[in-house]
Amino acid sequence: MNILISREPVLNRSRAITATRLIAHAPPGPTACAQIARELNRLAQAWPAARTVFVSLGGLTPDAGLLDWQAPQNAMIEIPAGAVDRPETIELMQRLQQAGVPMCLDGFGAGMALPAGIDFRFILADATANIAGAHGLPLAKGVQDNAQFDACIDKGFGGAAGWFFLKGVTPAKKLNPGQAQTIRLLNLVRANADIKEIEAALKQDVALSVKLLRYINSAGFGLTVEIQSFRHAVTMLGYDKLNKWLSLLLVTSSKDAAAPALMQAAIARGRFMELTAQSYVDKSELDNLFITGAFSLLDILLGVLMETALADMHLPDTINDALISGGGPYAPFLALAQASEQTDYTRYAAQAAELQLDPGAINHAQLEALTFADSLQLN
Repeated sequence: MNILISREPVLNRSRAITATRLIAHAPPGPTACAQIARELNRLAQAWPAARTVFVSLGGLTPDAGLLDWQAPQNAMIEIPAGAVDRPETIELMQRLQQAGVPMCLDGFGAGMALPAGIDFRFILADATANIAGAHGLPLAKGVQDNAQFDACIDKGFGGAAGWFFLKGVTPAKKLNPGQAQTIRLLNLVRANADIKEIEAALKQDVALSVKLLRYINSAGFGLTVEIQSFRHAVTMLGYDKLNKWLSLLLVTSSKDAAAPALMQAAIARGRFMELTAQSYVDKSELDNLFITGAFSLLDILLGVLMETALADMHLPDTINDALISGGGPYAPFLALAQASEQTDYTRYAAQAAELQLDPGAINHAQLEALTFADSLQLN
């Protein structure tokens, strides 16, 4: 059975990511829940542990097959509101509660009768729903943009799940000075400039140096020694590897209150592309796949048109083609990354089939990418 896992973030009232929502898509059938449980158990070593993880069955009604899953402590199972009055669902919820697995009700509406003795820590409800009497912290879904998110908060929601923060951003006409300086630094490294010249550029913005060293020394990089300076980083990593880490400086340069959620999305997308392309491109190109994914949200992160963001960067044509025209060898991997963030199983499966990628490998990359982005502690 081809099970694919997509994801979306859960943001609190302050637009900080506080949880992740994983949607397990599987063709309906009597063994669908058991198959999902088996896939989730297989992914145990890659499970993202930094935040609460909501697990949705993508429209399937949960059954006893789900009990085969050895749920991690930070996992929470979503129960569709339309199934809570079924005897078999009530029995399942009782068994999950006895096992200490928390639940979230998906699809709450005012006046809904809920089974006695069942606790829901969170309630998912449509952004337009009446949430009066919600038993648990209400979270909105189906939010279209930042304006509707604000309206949901005013209505009493505690946050929202989804990608609404990617929409409704008005582009500016040019980069700010700090962003322009980061691009200059990127170009110096890509051109293999003298270390003294790069160090001089870094000294113009001490915060950049501090942030760069923090990223390089993060758990995501996996180094066994602590990097003390840019010169030390060049010695240990080489210029090519530093391109990837310097790209993080640009992705994380926004000071907007909602920026951490965008940064996490961009970095997870970059890591996902890097992992899924491992068997398709030369090892020397993998950092460019990461940069393509991370820069795919650069227009929103920097508040400028994509063409403006890329204009002064000396990036390879393979990256520019994927980001501007949606063409070139990296474009299918970017399309897969974008599909993995949505709930359209048909599109997601078609993109995976086009690349002839194993669904299990895609799911592993999805979780590993989340863990990597979380390791940078962007919030």
